[in-house]
Amino acid sequence: MQKKQLNLFTTVMLALSAIIGSGWLFGSWEATKVAGPAAILSWIIGAVVIDTIAFNYIELGTMFPESGGMSQYAQYTHGSFVGFIAAWANWLSLLTIIPIEAVAAVQYMSSWPWSWANWTHRFLANGQITTPGLGVVFLFILVFTLLNYWSVSLLTHFTNFISIFKIGVPLLTIVTLLLSGFHPANFGHSVGTFFPYGTAAVFAATSVSGIIFSYNAFQTVINMGSEIKEPHKNIGRAITISLLISGVIYIMLQVTYIGSVAPKLLARVGWRGINFSSPFADIAILLGINWLAILLYVDAFVSPVGTGVSFVASTARVLASMSSGEHVPQLLGKFNRKYNTPRVALITNMVLSMVMVSVFRSWSLLANVISTSTLIAYLTGPVAVMALRRVAPDLKRPVHSKWLPFMAPFAFVLASLAIYWAMWPTTIEVIGVIVLGFPMYFFFEAKQQWRDTRQALKSGLWMVSYLVVLAVISYIGSRQFNGSNLLHYPWDFVIIIIVSLIFYEWGVHSSYRSPYFERALKINQNVRTKKD
Repeated sequence: MQKKQLNLFTTVMLALSAIIGSGWLFGSWEATKVAGPAAILSWIIGAVVIDTIAFNYIELGTMFPESGGMSQYAQYTHGSFVGFIAAWANWLSLLTIIPIEAVAAVQYMSSWPWSWANWTHRFLANGQITTPGLGVVFLFILVFTLLNYWSVSLLTHFTNFISIFKIGVPLLTIVTLLLSGFHPANFGHSVGTFFPYGTAAVFAATSVSGIIFSYNAFQTVINMGSEIKEPHKNIGRAITISLLISGVIYIMLQVTYIGSVAPKLLARVGWRGINFSSPFADIAILLGINWLAILLYVDAFVSPVGTGVSFVASTARVLASMSSGEHVPQLLGKFNRKYNTPRVALITNMVLSMVMVSVFRSWSLLANVISTSTLIAYLTGPVAVMALRRVAPDLKRPVHSKWLPFMAPFAFVLASLAIYWAMWPTTIEVIGVIVLGFPMYFFFEAKQQWRDTRQALKSGLWMVSYLVVLAVISYIGSRQFNGSNLLHYPWDFVIIIIVSLIFYEWGVHSSYRSPYFERALKINQNVRTKKD
């Protein structure tokens, strides 16, 4: 049976469906609580960080158009150990996205204003999902999974429909709220009022407010690489188009949110005192635009469901692809022949998502964990892409940018800074969760008779050392990022930039043709370039 492949339009819609999720429903509100009106800059910085990182992955994705590609590249260039760290961190971040989208939908439900919906008010208490709300979250996760269970074709039809709706509602919200009452004074009348919480807060908001999380979903395109038509062209195009569209929408939503808050409310409680359960819907109700509020409550289902469905597909393929590295059970890598879906991986992720949301019941906490673990995985991308140019210069490269020698270290620096912005102790907590996966790695290495373990550990020493150094810098960092203030702002940034460039060079020069490289060669042989 011929596999159903995704064309450019469907791939862009899939990416947008993943990118425009709960981030637009809560991100603007969360960002202004941290940075005030300067949160606009946070969204721009977040876009620059993710766009720069994505630039590196476009070359990798077109070289190796494979299912779950994000978890493969590092093991080609640095062996099983770095490959496992990258895959484990990336899978953890994707796994967390599934419940966070369900949490977003349930949180909006909890603020339904109608008398017949009073029963939904029990779903949220003190910013946390309650036990009754948890049952509804589980139901959402089940729906996300079932929509992926029966084929890419079903996913394609669902994604095309839902993505158009998800783009339309934010745009309608922007236009309606701007026309209904815009207050330029909310942006401040001086540098001090534009930056009410200082300039460091602008950078902190990028990680802790869900901004990195909101842009992160470009990797859906990478992880669906083998199912995309003409991947040598469409992977790069889909990532570029989807990030451009989503960046404009997110920045305009932030401008709209800041300008729509009532000046009297702002004067009374300040940006950090505004307590919305459903930010844009609450503003619409305060402005008397009830039809928009209803539409937003509907979209609070549609946007998270679209993102949740897309990420269930992506996360399952990442987990399935990890089996090729022989460090998770092989059963997880089996695809259903008829529907081309990794059903065991889908069910496994569903169960683990439910466990995770039972422990972490806050949207903002989940968003911060996702951002940090994702960025740790992204550290390996710039290193791997330049390492491949070093150890395998003759591989086919449908996209070969002359700017990569600059963009790769630049992306590594930005990812390092964004990890630091997540603040202590989140940095050490996420690194700790990644380290928890090490026993599984060594268990499967033992089963393989320690085939290449010595070389893999040697090639991965830079990565482990860097995680330790990042944790130490976070601990001694400036008070603005919850550190002990031994390093003062902005000198902490300078230290991270210098240290990250050292570790970047170490990482690139630690590469070798690992035992997994033969698989990379086979995939690359079938790649088409502009010359073909």
